[in-house]
Order: sequence, then structure tokens, then C-alpha cells
Amino acid sequence: MDFDAIVIGSGFGGAITACRLAEAGCKTLILERGRRWETNNYPRRPADAWVWDQDCPEKCNGWLDFRAFQNIAIAAGAGVGGGSLIYANVSCEAPAHVFDSGWPPEITYAALKPYYDRVAKFMCVQKVPLAQWNPRMNLMREAATALGHSDRFKQLELAVSFDPEMKLDIDRPPTVAESRTFINQHGIEQGYCVHLGECDIGCSVGAKNTLDKNYIPVAERHGAEVRPLHVVNNIEPIAGGYRVHSSRVDAGRRVATNQTARRVIVAAGSLGSTELLLRCKMETKSLPRISAFLGRNWCSNGDFLTPAVHLGRTVHPSIGPTISTAIDFQDGSQGSERFWIEDGGMPHLLYSGMQGCDNKLVHGEFAQIILGHLQNALRSSHPLQHVMPWFAQAADVTDGVFTLRRRWWLIGPRRLHLSWRILKSKKAFDTVVEMHCRLAEVTGGVPVVPAYYKFCQSVVTPHPLGGCNMGTSRADGVVNHAGQVFGYENLYVADAAIIPEALGVNPSRTIGALAERIAEIMIAKS
Repeated sequence: MDFDAIVIGSGFGGAITACRLAEAGCKTLILERGRRWETNNYPRRPADAWVWDQDCPEKCNGWLDFRAFQNIAIAAGAGVGGGSLIYANVSCEAPAHVFDSGWPPEITYAALKPYYDRVAKFMCVQKVPLAQWNPRMNLMREAATALGHSDRFKQLELAVSFDPEMKLDIDRPPTVAESRTFINQHGIEQGYCVHLGECDIGCSVGAKNTLDKNYIPVAERHGAEVRPLHVVNNIEPIAGGYRVHSSRVDAGRRVATNQTARRVIVAAGSLGSTELLLRCKMETKSLPRISAFLGRNWCSNGDFLTPAVHLGRTVHPSIGPTISTAIDFQDGSQGSERFWIEDGGMPHLLYSGMQGCDNKLVHGEFAQIILGHLQNALRSSHPLQHVMPWFAQAADVTDGVFTLRRRWWLIGPRRLHLSWRILKSKKAFDTVVEMHCRLAEVTGGVPVVPAYYKFCQSVVTPHPLGGCNMGTSRADGVVNHAGQVFGYENLYVADAAIIPEALGVNPSRTIGALAERIAEIMIAKS
């Protein structure tokens, strides 16, 4: 075998399993579809590499994979570090009640707690220091208090490095040049946060504790190899292990390559892992024994955004971390729905770029419609400093189903198709929208419910969950509690695809905790 383990993807699941396997002495290879991004080559101008095209990565291998299905659009990161490149830094545990049903009995909150703590420590999560609060945080606390929910307001732990000596002056926000550098606990140089509001598009000072600043370099220090721009298209069982077939993106073309390993960990995200295994089962037929449950029980994790215009106050959504606080309604007190509200930020660069973007550059009619609605909302919300993007996650219903379909019946290539109807989850989304509107109005804001939801009953999510769900057997899942695919020894899935229920909160630390546990079990078996 070329390697002891091949890890497909470098997001939270892939980076963590690769790191722990490498630390244990396993010869490990990470195959990542995207580029290795650095602070000096993040996309910044409209003509830069923003777009990842899953159908044609040799031409478009940029920062963001934005795919539109019927009534739902999904955003995912593309690059070494996966979703950590584009997420809003929030690192939180899932509520204990999430694990009461739908999970294998081995997975409980108590069982995951040590792994939750391990991820938090390794990624050095922390809260915004009191001297660095921004106007959005104060607006959130004021809104919660005005509605009688002051006890539900809380700060969130973020994977961001804050300068303990800094005091934020909102009238004279700090610049890139004012960020002090330091060496983190893993020996990697970073800069302290200067509240640039660039969390989702790449922090210019490297204050965001992305996976390429902790788990991935530690894995490489222990001998792991990372190969960017490698798109995996098949996993083939062979004697003693697996052969992984991929296409290396090189100078505008794809070059076929393959590697062998005793163990394979699929960690390409909810979309990527599900699509890859569907192709292995249905197209190449290299993994025909995968459970028929593959592709089922997908959910959006109830993500929602309602911008509001607060003309009487300056909100400054482009100053500070993208998300810093929450108002927690996970107890089901609002119509039995479980959710939380978060303050939202928007980089000024993204605002300007979206205003000037030609929506014809976006693939898919539905994606173009969504971009058009966002542009209209932003135009009506100008100037930017008065806009509050109210965020949320909720426990929606896990009834989405991924399949492979040809666009024209028997003609053309099979593409990933998502059957998802908002009907069963509409109450959850409506409850979130109602709370967004109440919080905005009680603080003098005018909410602008997105037209794509108001008129088309469509939503956008950066937190897709499911598709390769954990279960107790092939009848109700694709993998067992240890992430191993039913029917295939030493083939694992370790990412958001294995989560069988909506969390209703940001999922990164839960994905990380599951990956830590899966890696520990794999190492113990070795």
C-alpha cells in the first residue's frame, strides 16, 4: 500500500482524523479538491477566483462552491481547511437534547463531551473581550432585554485570536497594520484580530483559527502529506485495502492519478461525501454494498438570514467578527421550535462586490434569482452601516434525499440532485422570521424578509447536514457509531454527512468531536 490512510477532504472531519492518525504514526495522505490559500492570495476583486465549479474544476477552482437545487441553495468552502475557510468562527456544543433520539445509542452528549473539550482546546476558542464589543453585540443584548429574554443572551466561543491589550474604538477602527503577530500553541504565526469583518472571505491578518493553522500543520509535522487540487472520483476495494482514483487539476486540465491505502476516510462534506459514495454505488459500482439509506435524512440545519435597516443607529456590520453572540431559544418555548438567533456581519468588500456582480456569472437559474434578491435587499438597505443581518439556526426536519439524476432523462451526465421540501420545516423557519422581526422592530429596525423566502419558499444554508447518516444498521444508516461504512471494513465517513439530526446550532465543534472520537477508535483498532 502507498499509505496507511487516505483522507478525502480537509475540513473539520478530514483535518482532525488526518492529524490524529499522523500523530499515531500512520503514513497519511490528504486529498483536497481546492487550493491551498494564503493571506496574500485570497480573492478580493470581482475578477478573482471566487467560484468553485464542481462540473469543471479545471477552469473554476475558486473559494466558494455555491450550488442551487430546487428551493434550496448550499454554500461550501473549497480549499485546504475546507469549511473552516468560510464559516463564521462559531465553536459551540450541540444541546444535550439533540442526542435524545435519531442517533446510535453510543453517541450521547456525555460521550462526546471529552471530544468537544479537546477540539475547543486545540483550536484555542475564546470570546470577544469586553473592551472589544461592537455595536451589533450591544444591539443583540438590548433586543433580548426589551423582549424580556435577557437571560437568553450570551456570548459565543469563537475560533479567533484576540489581542488582550487591544481596545476597540468604533469611530477609529483598527487597520491591518495594527495587528500584532504571535506564534500560536502549534508553532504557527498568526496575527491578532483587528475586527476587519472578513471572517467569511479570508482574514487578511490570519487571526481566524482555521484548520490550516492548527490540525493540518500538526498533521504535516508528523509526516502527513497534503495534495491540493485533487478531485476524487472513485474508491475501489482491492486486496488489503482500497485504491482511490482522483483527477489532479493542473494548468487547466485534469490528470488521472490513483493511490492505495489500507484505510480510507471520506470527509468531503455533506455534499461531497454523499455524491462520491453515490457515484461509487450507482455509477462505477465499486462499492455496491453501501446501504440503500445513502443520500437520505439530509437537512439544512435551519439557517436563515433576515437583514434589517436601523436608520436611527449605526450598526457597523463590517466591523468585528461575523458572529459573536446568540439569543438562545433551544428550550422549545417559542411554539415548540428549537433555535437560536445570532448577530450577523457582512464584509464591506462582499457588499461592494455583490452590488457590482453580474448574476449571469453565477451558475444556475435559482442561484441567479437568489443573488438578484440579495442585491435588491442590499440596495434598499444602503448605507451599510445601518444594516443588521439577523442570523439564526433551527432544528428543521431531516427529510431531504440526495440522488444522481440525468438532466434530460437518459441523456447527459448524472448530477447530484436534492429532493427537499420546506413544507414540514416551514413552522421552524416562520418562527425564526417572526423572532427576527420582533427583535428588529423593538430596537427601531425595519426587517426585510428575503424575497426568495417570502415569495418562493426557498432558503440558503452554509451548514448542510446528513446524507451518509450514522445508524444502528444498514436499515437506518450508512455508517455505524464509529463512522465505519456498513459492509466495508476500514472505509469511514467523518464529516457533516454522518450527522443524522439537525443540531439547531453551528455544527463545527460537533463535527470535530465526532472526528476526534472516530480517529481514536480507528487508532485503537490498529
